[in-house]
Amino acid sequence: MARHKDVSPEHLPYRRCVGVVLLNAENLVFVGSRTEGPEHTDSARPWQMPQGGIDDGEEPYPAALRELYEETNVRSVELLAEARDWFTYDLPPELVGHAWKGKYRGQTQKWFALRFTGTDSEIDIHHPAGGAHPPEFKAWRWERLERLPELIVPFKRAVYHRVVQEFAHLVG
Repeated sequence: MARHKDVSPEHLPYRRCVGVVLLNAENLVFVGSRTEGPEHTDSARPWQMPQGGIDDGEEPYPAALRELYEETNVRSVELLAEARDWFTYDLPPELVGHAWKGKYRGQTQKWFALRFTGTDSEIDIHHPAGGAHPPEFKAWRWERLERLPELIVPFKRAVYHRVVQEFAHLVG
């Protein structure tokens, strides 16, 4: 895989992004197994929470609701908490110049914890957003919050540790 010419990570910005900790009534978190993508380099750890980029002019919370719907079909939620800070990670050097069309060195993410108020039948990873978006997950499950860092690709693990710390009070 060839890198884009003259890609120097320190000169690239971070992609503004949101992430969603979707908690069910049992305080378990939705995780999905990614279908593919240039930032998903570890087939043993394909699991992640819903996340995605913030569109130009879009505020973080509406972006989080949009991304959740586009990836899971879920709309039945209540806001529980918003992370105090933005969490940032860098791509591994071999992915800089490839992921997100080579425009970014990594992501800076605003995370939200949401309570899922619907039923599992609302979740449709195969036809998300009523079929308007291609699937990003090939499987999903409910998982304990504290297990999330061990399920994610290693370069995102520090962010997942921070997310767990930020929202641990919500699961008791």
